[in-house]
Amino acid sequence: MTTPGASRYHEVYAAWKADPRAFWGEAAKAIDWFTPPEMVLDEKAGVYGRWFEGGVGNVCHNALDRHVAERGDQKAMIWDSAMTGESAAWTYAEMRDEVAALAGVLREMGVEKGDRVVVYMPMIPQAVFAMLACARIGAIHSVVFGGFAANELATRIEDATPKAILSASCGLEPGRTVAYKPLLDKAIELSIHKPDACLVFQRPQAQATLVAGRDRDWAQAVADAKAHGRLADCVPVAATDPLYVLYTSGTTGKPKGVVRDTGGYMVALAWSMHALYGVEPGEVYWCASDVGWVVGHSYIVYGPLIAGCTTILYEGKPVGTPDAGAFWRVIAEHGVTTLFTAPTALRAIKKEDPRAEHLARWDLSRFRALFLAGERADPATVQWAEETLKVPVIDHWWQTETGWAIAGNPVGLGALPVKHGSPTVPMPGYDVRIVDEGGRDVPPNTMGSIVIALPLPPGCLPTLWHADDRFRESYLEAFPGTYSTSDAGFVDEDGYLFIMGRTDDIINVAGHRLSTGGMEEVLASHPAVAECAVVGVKDALKGEVPCGFVVLKAGVEASPLAIEKELVGLVRERIGPVAAFKLAITVGRLPKTRSGKILRGTMKKIADGDDWAMPATIDDPSILDEISSELSRRGFGRT
Repeated sequence: MTTPGASRYHEVYAAWKADPRAFWGEAAKAIDWFTPPEMVLDEKAGVYGRWFEGGVGNVCHNALDRHVAERGDQKAMIWDSAMTGESAAWTYAEMRDEVAALAGVLREMGVEKGDRVVVYMPMIPQAVFAMLACARIGAIHSVVFGGFAANELATRIEDATPKAILSASCGLEPGRTVAYKPLLDKAIELSIHKPDACLVFQRPQAQATLVAGRDRDWAQAVADAKAHGRLADCVPVAATDPLYVLYTSGTTGKPKGVVRDTGGYMVALAWSMHALYGVEPGEVYWCASDVGWVVGHSYIVYGPLIAGCTTILYEGKPVGTPDAGAFWRVIAEHGVTTLFTAPTALRAIKKEDPRAEHLARWDLSRFRALFLAGERADPATVQWAEETLKVPVIDHWWQTETGWAIAGNPVGLGALPVKHGSPTVPMPGYDVRIVDEGGRDVPPNTMGSIVIALPLPPGCLPTLWHADDRFRESYLEAFPGTYSTSDAGFVDEDGYLFIMGRTDDIINVAGHRLSTGGMEEVLASHPAVAECAVVGVKDALKGEVPCGFVVLKAGVEASPLAIEKELVGLVRERIGPVAAFKLAITVGRLPKTRSGKILRGTMKKIADGDDWAMPATIDDPSILDEISSELSRRGFGRT
């Protein structure tokens, strides 16, 4: 445990708990409202209550227009493409004009307040312009990860029923160009709902064929809008109006559209930028995610701009574009103070460059904090990052549904002591509880289901898109009066939260409930292991037994078989024979979503010989063939 200076966290959290309305009412003063809210919380509205009833504002106004007078010449966004070698920047004034012109084009395409717009884009500036242009005119955007399969895109088009779709001709992946337009055309063909129009940004790496009468060229349309002064102003929208609908990754069947309302989201993001991340206006903040994920929505686009920061939009990977020093280059070249990325990015860098030799080439003197989220940050990776970067490494935990951190270490309030393996403590607004199967609170250090008492704080989903009943069934019915996170973990005697995995990652070995996350911690502590995943596989005697998949660091000299034996012994030593851990399997790569989450559920199905479908969000499908082949060699799965 490290021991920083005094923190105001406990004082601030207690103030929220004593008077939630006063707390969030004060936080709402950071927002430039057209009409201030009449009520901070209306508990009778919506499914569980609605925030800032009566308030009227606009997210684009708060992200761009209001900053122009004070910091119009400051860079609002820097685009850095490791894929093309290009870099570009826009000031707040330039970005406002670009977004206003695109919003004018949307108006010409018939898009009005309340209409939906699907955004299917790579990591290029136009993707950010698209989101802000929708917000500017009160349209509801739904960003679908660029390169998503046609049938997955089609299900989202059917559910959102967009008036228009904004896309690009292609996306770029290491070693290949992904043509988006054929996927988009096929999705529209498959979908019962047909958009009125599509706007397509032509990238030089691949030109798309436009459909007459439906498709328009992006650059031409925006240039024409600028030439004729067709720039759209910000449209006033209610605080409770939706800003966007974001479909949860990995869904099967009908996707779940998480709704994000306007007012609560602005307030929560503004509060988090200074209190949690400790970032001030004018500083450079980099969230190395994708705009297709919730992290990209909150902390590439809206959060940093609302806070008056300079945000980085990065098109590239942590390794291979061109090497494991890519992140350090971006930090050094653009003066980044704070980076937010996924633990899997750090593990990839550690695997390729375990001694951090690339780091010596770059000046990171302005860099002061690294935040991790997206999946559990194993202590070994956090410790490696601390020793390598010599800055605080802050794990924090949140979900697509919440839109911002449930738990974290609030650097802006003064960092709390770090406990490796814990995202630290709940943020104001979140009354986090650990309960047993009957919904009863459990003692400290006891594993249970993690729930949050209602109402959820500002920024969290008020419901699912046109599916209140499904929202209640999915999140509120299991433990009445609370929101079920579907995560499992415990709280220690100091109030620190430990997330040990999804509730379905708690395996039952001969009647003992064991956390796969705890076993992963042990495996990751081995000096030869770069990353790992533990799943429970079927066993005729014990019901389930754990199976560990491990990826070794580059340059490891010991044989995989020898390391596997050491790992089995290590789990037996640290957790005990009760874990029944007898199988460690060395693999070249772990299958992941494009946001970096390990596909443990799919690996389990392959090992069990169950039917499985290719996950829609998988980054590289060929990895599952590698996993299947190795499992088959060991006598698992279908033969």
